[in-house]
Amino acid sequence: MLWFLGNRAGAIGVDLSNDSLKMVQLANSGKGIRLIAGRNEDRPESVQPGSAGWQRWAVEAMREATADGKFRGKEIMAAIPPSDVFIDHIKIGLPFCDNSRSRKAAKANDEKVPQAVFSKIKQKLPFQLDDAMIRYIPTEQDHALVVATDRKVIDRHLAIYEKAGLTIKSISIWPMALVSCYTKFFGRRTADLDAVVMLLDIQTSCTNVVICRYKKLLYACSIPIGASGVDDEKVLTRLVLELTACRRHFVSMHQNAQMQRLIFLSGPAVSEEVYRTIAKQLEIQAQMGDCLAAVDLANPSNAGIDRRDCHVNWAIAFGLSLS
Repeated sequence: MLWFLGNRAGAIGVDLSNDSLKMVQLANSGKGIRLIAGRNEDRPESVQPGSAGWQRWAVEAMREATADGKFRGKEIMAAIPPSDVFIDHIKIGLPFCDNSRSRKAAKANDEKVPQAVFSKIKQKLPFQLDDAMIRYIPTEQDHALVVATDRKVIDRHLAIYEKAGLTIKSISIWPMALVSCYTKFFGRRTADLDAVVMLLDIQTSCTNVVICRYKKLLYACSIPIGASGVDDEKVLTRLVLELTACRRHFVSMHQNAQMQRLIFLSGPAVSEEVYRTIAKQLEIQAQMGDCLAAVDLANPSNAGIDRRDCHVNWAIAFGLSLS
């Protein structure tokens, strides 16, 4: 069935972490989002994360995924794993787009932002400033979110994609991938355009937190507690305490923002009991966000994903393909 002719197929979203490889390609059919193909591969236990063997495994897994004809083309959108990304929230004191000053004045001040960013984060970076790739994102109330990654990490990922025969459309950042996933699938009501929501993406070894106002990213952090440990009550309690600290940090910067909803973008990858415990402790109205259930399957027999019993977290990969 050549349903995809005339439709806009996105790039292949590649979520490559120390624990797994997830690849997804989506398309907008005009009537909704359809899944063209997907692939999930867990890192073999014998392979050390980040090692040369890990790189060889990633290259071979990507080659195999794109060789069977399920994916259309080899253009990809990728993101550096949260464990390799430094995030900080700073107050610039400069007029971003939310105030009433003229665009000319705002533009003049924006030119000073990079130096202001450097001066505020250079002592915090876990690597040398000269080796950092830095992106700053204005949020609200004269605050900005700063994202930095070591160039060596980016070069390593670029080499993997090149050896796998893939064409890189862009390297995004994981918080924006989660925002894209939310806005496409779970933020489509008129009331969502101004609602402040917390997105939780519980991966195997970390929990990624994003707070946004629809497409506007306001806050992000990654907590080194993941799905592999949350069945332990003590570990889950530590995660809730970390999430509470994130919420307090956000409120201290954005005092007028009222958080209205909590969405678990990890879907069925984590037990509902864990979600219920987190929502109850945070005292926020919550819902499970299963992005796989929110798309149509273009060809169920050939998509590479059986969603009847799928406990894989696809949120970042989906968001990248939609970017």
